[in-house]
Amino acid sequence: MDTVRELAGKIKLGAPPRFEEPMAKHTSFRIGGPADLYLVPEDAEELSNALSICRRDGVPCFLLGGGTNILVADRGVRGVVIDLSRVSRIEPEGQCISAECGAEISRVSETALRMGLAGLEFAYALPGTVGGAVWMNARCYDREMSDVLRWVDWIDTDGSRRRLAIDPKEWSYKRSPFQGNDWLILKAGLELTPGDPVEIQASMSDHRQDRERKGHFRYPCAGSVFKNNRAFGAPTGKLVDSLGLNGRRIGGAQIAPYHGNIIINTDRAAAADVRELIELVEREVRVQLGFQLEREVLLVGDW
Repeated sequence: MDTVRELAGKIKLGAPPRFEEPMAKHTSFRIGGPADLYLVPEDAEELSNALSICRRDGVPCFLLGGGTNILVADRGVRGVVIDLSRVSRIEPEGQCISAECGAEISRVSETALRMGLAGLEFAYALPGTVGGAVWMNARCYDREMSDVLRWVDWIDTDGSRRRLAIDPKEWSYKRSPFQGNDWLILKAGLELTPGDPVEIQASMSDHRQDRERKGHFRYPCAGSVFKNNRAFGAPTGKLVDSLGLNGRRIGGAQIAPYHGNIIINTDRAAAADVRELIELVEREVRVQLGFQLEREVLLVGDW
């Protein structure tokens, strides 16, 4: 703790640093212990400076987007958490939209609608931010981020700013060139096409209603826990359903009775409860069906 307090004194931000900040306040699971140091940069320059100082001093740093697709340990996060939510400018550029990493991807979809641009409807009501959607190459309704990405600005480990032109061969199902690298996605350029605002709005509404029907918003959760694999012959949710695991509970966590690929926080669940359920599903699918599931939810913090 002395190390991060010293670090906090070196980083100059508009917002004051927070110590022992509960991560449960910042994740879609509403789960997670305290972060040693929690920083909220006001813009890209503050973000870049804070990240550079953390790297220079060798202090571990976790970049927090929308808090979705992560499960933060009950013991919290050692080192620094940088909240990207205020690095969120959205700028129209003709038939393109540039959006910073902390912008909500759903809000970018709304911007496209106002501009009469089609192509981003699939991301409407999708929890999370532009940075997370690019990192994961978020996919739903047979569309994915790489379909509309034109370029990505990112910061290398040496602090230099770079631009990646999109090569479709480097992107695949929920995979991007940024996975496995300690790079900061700073901004993305999205190339869209003119469309009928009425049709765009209708498609966005349909997607939100579909997510509501599937129960994505009923309880605190992280959406799909596992990726789908077409080689398995059925979506992961249906595989879990077939094993009768729906409704299985550990502590305050439960495999959703209405969707086998969602784990919900029903009553002050601990991160350990959710992790046990994740491992239970993995084990049962492997033993009974012979398939090894791949997680979509990332474990973060001091496990």
